[in-house]
Amino acid sequence: MEIKNVSIIGLGALGILYGHHLSKKIPKENLRIIADKGRIEKYRSEGIYCNGELCDFQYVTPDESVEPADLIIFAVKYSGLDNAIKGAENHVGDNTIFLSTLNGISSEGEIGAYYGFDKLLYCVAQGMDAVKEKNQQTYDNFGILCFGEKEGIDTPKVEQLADFFKEVEMPFELDANMIRRQWGKFMLNVGVNQTVAVFESDYGEIQKDGKAREMMISAMREVMTLSKYEGIDLTEEDLQYWLDIVDTLSPRGKPSMRQDMEAKRKSELDLFAGTVVELGKKHGVGTPVNDQLYLRISEIERGF
Repeated sequence: MEIKNVSIIGLGALGILYGHHLSKKIPKENLRIIADKGRIEKYRSEGIYCNGELCDFQYVTPDESVEPADLIIFAVKYSGLDNAIKGAENHVGDNTIFLSTLNGISSEGEIGAYYGFDKLLYCVAQGMDAVKEKNQQTYDNFGILCFGEKEGIDTPKVEQLADFFKEVEMPFELDANMIRRQWGKFMLNVGVNQTVAVFESDYGEIQKDGKAREMMISAMREVMTLSKYEGIDLTEEDLQYWLDIVDTLSPRGKPSMRQDMEAKRKSELDLFAGTVVELGKKHGVGTPVNDQLYLRISEIERGF
């Protein structure tokens, strides 16, 4: 089947990034942004801007009846995933494909448990440096979406989405081992997001030698160690791959956790250091760097 109707739930940095791009490639009536009534009123009154350009979106509330979506993109924070899953119900049809751009290694499991894993493709969003401040989103690097089945890429769903992304000129890459890719991105997030948040800095701070970069790499190495106990076995080569991606980002850019700190809102700390610490306890492995990061960021958040 051909992908025609696309629904996006979540208008953070990534939701705006993909929504704005798709709004230029497909008819307005075929792209829907799912949001509650209050958010929609705010979006319409204040506008949503991507690199200074006003986004022309069609908004629908979760309770509106619509034609089923061929593709649903989840682009919320992890704390909003449960509501987003339920909020997408009216957009789900027999042939709907789900794609999650969330951080971490667990969103696909939750979406699949609710709607069925047969509708799901595993995904990692990487290489983008989008920053959202109020209603303004900016970026230098668009990045790519990496996707595939949990294992393999030779399925009709993968072919269907790849054909659509080619048609709409969405940068993508297929990966036959998406669980490993997700663990690699998780390793990156654990190091980058938390370190930049603690140092109250930007990507430029971790792109140069110094205490921040050392902390970032040490936090990532703890994930690398734990991955071996989880059957993933990330290597030094994987570490270098993700460090090379960090070094391509705009030095002025900031990861989502740093943006949360600036906005004085609760971050995805439990998704990053929280997960690492729990896995460390599970396997009897020390995680001193992530222990420290968890304590320091928790202290910052208590001050909000």
